[in-house]
Formats: sequence, C-alpha cells, structure tokens
Amino acid sequence: MKIKEDFYMKEVAGLSIVVATGDTAEDMNSMINLNETATFLWKQLENETTKEELIKKLTQEYDVDYKRASQSIDNFISKLDEIGCITL
Repeated sequence: MKIKEDFYMKEVAGLSIVVATGDTAEDMNSMINLNETATFLWKQLENETTKEELIKKLTQEYDVDYKRASQSIDNFISKLDEIGCITL
C-alpha cells in the first residue's frame, strides 16, 4: 500500500491537511483533515508498506493492542480507498 503521488499532506497551523494536485485536484474540491493517529499512518504510507508493518509501527508508537490497531488501520485504509488516494 502507498499514498498516490497526486496527494500530499501539509501541516498548517498545527493541523495536518491532505490536498490533491494535478488532474486529481480537478475532481476533488475539498481538503482532508487528519488527526494525530491518521497523520502518523499517512506518513508511514508515503512509502510502500503492508498492513502488518502498519500494525507493528502503530502498536509501538501508541498504547493500543493488536486488534484495535488492526481495526483502526482497516477503517483508515477504507476511507483512503474511497477517496482514491491510495494504491492497495
């Protein structure tokens, strides 16, 4: 999995915002706000990674068990897939 090149995250006034560029920006007329955990996951997804690698990193960074980390990642990936900003 990896974030597509037409999307990038920028931190503005302490907030993490995802914006689209290029042709993708014409189809997407909004920005995406990320919370702290989503920002952490987004940064991991800027490079090719697997769900298992994401779970390992999330459980190391935050006080969360495997099951909850897996569910949170599934939800996040599902939302990214709906928006079209990730390659699975």
